[in-house]
Amino acid sequence: MSGQSLTDRITAAQHSVTGSAVSKTVCKATTHEVMGPKKKHLDYLIQCTNEMNVNIPQLADSLFERTTNSSWVVVFKSLITTHHLMVYGNERFIQYLASRNTLFNLSNFLDKSGLQGYDMSTFIRRYSRYLNEKAVSYRQVAFDFTKVKRGADGVMRTMNTEKLLKTVPIIQNQMDALLDFNVNSNELTNGVINAAFMLLFKDAIRLFAAYNEGIINLLEKYFDMKKNQCKEGLDIYKKFLTRMTRISEFLKVAEQVGIDRGDIPDLSQAPSSLLDALEQHLASLEGKKIKDSTAASRATTLSNAVSSLASTGLSLTKVDEREKQAALEEEQARLKALKEQRLKELAKKPHTSLTTAASPVSTAAGSIMTTPAIDIFSTPSSSNSTSKLPNDLLDLQPTFHPSVHPISTGPQVGGTWGGFDELGGLLKPTVTSQNQNLLVAKLPPNKLVSDDLDSSLANLVGNLGIGNGTTKNDVNWTQPGEKKLTGGSNWQPKVAPTTAWNAPTINGMHFPQYAPPVMAYPATTPTGMMGYGMPTQVGGVPVMTQPTLIYSQPIMRPPNPFGPVSGAQIQFM
Repeated sequence: MSGQSLTDRITAAQHSVTGSAVSKTVCKATTHEVMGPKKKHLDYLIQCTNEMNVNIPQLADSLFERTTNSSWVVVFKSLITTHHLMVYGNERFIQYLASRNTLFNLSNFLDKSGLQGYDMSTFIRRYSRYLNEKAVSYRQVAFDFTKVKRGADGVMRTMNTEKLLKTVPIIQNQMDALLDFNVNSNELTNGVINAAFMLLFKDAIRLFAAYNEGIINLLEKYFDMKKNQCKEGLDIYKKFLTRMTRISEFLKVAEQVGIDRGDIPDLSQAPSSLLDALEQHLASLEGKKIKDSTAASRATTLSNAVSSLASTGLSLTKVDEREKQAALEEEQARLKALKEQRLKELAKKPHTSLTTAASPVSTAAGSIMTTPAIDIFSTPSSSNSTSKLPNDLLDLQPTFHPSVHPISTGPQVGGTWGGFDELGGLLKPTVTSQNQNLLVAKLPPNKLVSDDLDSSLANLVGNLGIGNGTTKNDVNWTQPGEKKLTGGSNWQPKVAPTTAWNAPTINGMHFPQYAPPVMAYPATTPTGMMGYGMPTQVGGVPVMTQPTLIYSQPIMRPPNPFGPVSGAQIQFM
């Protein structure tokens, strides 16, 4: 069984399609290859635990899902990956695992595919139990024993008596679960179990260091404890001696499989006389007869025991520091290799000059050329300049399409205030100058706005019917048979006079080319609208009814063209 299986490739492809890079990496780290998880996959997952936008529960669930596989290789590598993230990943990961009610339920796991599956299934069950116990320990004390501060001012050395008597048993339970892995050197036969053993070896050193400092603190406080506390403390110390023997055997296996002797700490046991002194002190508190012993002898015994345990702790600390130094050197070597590789890639890459074809910003001649900003609210200049204001804002008005009849471009009859086209539609009164005529001539057909923003907004207000309640494009229809003459019984159609007239004058300006209006209205009257009735049948011939003129009250335009318009509305019918 070597290389990635077809199932591994299909699973990775499925995660690629769904876009889950984390799940894909978990799949690649837990393939059917009989080797430990690849470092590049583990490093990626460690980085994921440090990213705040990564879903930690999703990452953990992906690992739990892989442990449901029937292959011992996939399950074992899933446990190794989880353990690696608990040790080297962000603390958020182990916090989430500690918050779960259940983790790995592999107490009955068995791979019956082969003889090796039977053998490895035993270690999978033991390994999963240790990881569960490691998460439970974090839940109970809210920190990882393998990462606590050590030394004279460390966590375990400064802990008070009550908390110390509750914390040390938790370390003992975790240490028991680790030592229960109980592997021999001849059973470390493949890369998968070897990777698990290395993680357990590092945990054992750090965990025992915290355990050792807790015992030192316990011994220093023992002769000042109460009777019940001394009884608990004595029981803890006896268990410590037993676990020290077991940890020594575990370290021998590590030495046999090729771990450097300098990475294995020297364990120094306390003198046996210390146990006798502790038992005699407890007996004295219980009122039993004991051998005569002076306080000086007890102090000497205690001092020797503490010094022995302290030397063990110092050895453990040196091993831990050596491991950290080796990790730093390895990381520096990787960074150096990546830097050299990057420099080689840059040296091979041809130098290309930047052009402005794909970007409006140019860096030619060491300067940055950008397009000047255009003020869309400025008025057009009257000079013969080739530049023209952009009409992007004004072009937001949709193209006008007449719904009934197209607007004729024939001759118009009008006056100073406006005129009528050949269909009777009221036109906007205008007094154009030569420059405005040039601008209007440049407008495309059917364009309702000009380049002058002020007049354009006024046109839009009139076209949209703001202030008179209707739009210019609306057509008022009345059904045949329901036609009503709005002028009453004496209403007569108003027609333009055919006689001669005098040219109108407004504000001292003479306009000989315009005729006077049919009816005089205030100068501020906005654009009106025309309403046509439905054509009626008179003798079989359709006849168009007289249009109704609707005018709105004079309006004072506010400074903001898009603001509300005040004033009541009056219609002249």
